[in-house]
Amino acid sequence: MMAETVEFSILGLDSLMAKLESVTYDMKRKGGRSALRRAAAVIAENAKARAMLLDDAETGRSIADNIVLRWNGRLFKRTGDLGFRIGVKHGAVLKDGGELSANSPTPHWRLLEFGTQYMAADPFMRPALEESISDATNVFVSEYEKTIDRAIKRAARASGGG
Repeated sequence: MMAETVEFSILGLDSLMAKLESVTYDMKRKGGRSALRRAAAVIAENAKARAMLLDDAETGRSIADNIVLRWNGRLFKRTGDLGFRIGVKHGAVLKDGGELSANSPTPHWRLLEFGTQYMAADPFMRPALEESISDATNVFVSEYEKTIDRAIKRAARASGGG
């Protein structure tokens, strides 16, 4: 089963784009990565809150504890695009012994998210993204703009302009 990809466009960022022109390539990458991480964290937190509603306290396993945010180095190396992945760690493999601590593997998350032929899906990851996309976009824009403003001020001081 392939994971779904969600793509979106941000419109109306003329002021941000104008500021980007005056910032170095390195700053764009560092500032963009930081802003993107904060925006992705909004989505990850929403996914954790939704997963807590599905967690079964009797099993001891917590899907919410296993939701992680990770840098997508493969995407960056291949295309130069910045990206983070939000997912459930440990994959779908249940190790021998069936550990029941809160941080132990939770392969059943896929059954809940996508359903089976016997059980309807009760998704929590996809709705978390859909519900958080506007907030995440706002966080990205504001954080990135702050980073760029700081870089412009530093460049102006370094060149003796202020």
